[in-house]
Amino acid sequence: MNKITQLFDIKYPLIQGGMIWNSGWRLASAVSNSGGLGLIGAASMYPEVLKEHVIKCKKATDKPFGVNIPLLYPNIEEHMKTIVDHKIPIVFTSAGNPKLWTQELKKHHIKVVHVVSSVKFALKSQEAGVDAVVAEGFEAGGHNGREETTTFTLIPMVKEKIKIPLIAAGGIATGRGMLAAMILGADAVQLGSRFAASEESSAHRLFKQAIIDTQEGDTALTLKELAPVRLIKNKFYNEVAALYQTGPTKEQLIELLGRARAKRGMFEGDLEDGELEIGQISGLINEIQPAGKIVSNMIKEFLRAKEELVNLNDWK
Repeated sequence: MNKITQLFDIKYPLIQGGMIWNSGWRLASAVSNSGGLGLIGAASMYPEVLKEHVIKCKKATDKPFGVNIPLLYPNIEEHMKTIVDHKIPIVFTSAGNPKLWTQELKKHHIKVVHVVSSVKFALKSQEAGVDAVVAEGFEAGGHNGREETTTFTLIPMVKEKIKIPLIAAGGIATGRGMLAAMILGADAVQLGSRFAASEESSAHRLFKQAIIDTQEGDTALTLKELAPVRLIKNKFYNEVAALYQTGPTKEQLIELLGRARAKRGMFEGDLEDGELEIGQISGLINEIQPAGKIVSNMIKEFLRAKEELVNLNDWK
């Protein structure tokens, strides 16, 4: 049995990213029902909203699911209380020090996974006692690492240094990508962008269509002085790029960003002035599909690619 399927009690080593404004109970339950691990993205939810999503997800699936929460979230104590009270079995943490909550969660028999973008933070996470890490390459959408290390480089470097299970993320949306990540040393993969363009994603239909329309080179990593984020190049991104030409202060960048820019873009469908967070792999995503079909197609392609890999022995 695979380390991750055993750890989470799931059928496939495939995890849906807990993306803000995309990952509600419908998506999480659909992925879990299909044999993967669904995650509710708590970062964009008020405490009462998270509670509602957890209750609905429990009604929609009898399979394990988890919650993703950034450790910098302002109401984190309330979110953690919901997680403990409702006996959520798995928590993915990010954007902060894993020592803050890992041991407290583990006291309640909750599996803890931390998202990292470097070997350094993978080691810190292992030291903090997490059960696994997600190593996310610079190709990924949304908030990202400052090091700009690609997934293809990051996974084998992290694998060489840690002893706990490793989940690969960033630039993976196909069965072939899944196989490549696992050959490099990952025990499982996490997909964000591919599930953002699913029928069950809570994102606005216009944002989903924007993902389908995005081609190679249409995204960029920016705002590194605040929190690095990969965006589709739209009017807002062009305004950010123009401001950078003037050598802006951090305060000027904050002023341009304003409030609720991600909600405006991904949840409300403002394709001009919203923040449209998506990964480079969007250039390979060509249709909006049900989450269950995404999972089954990925596993079929993974198995086909695995067979083809065996045939490479012919060159000997």
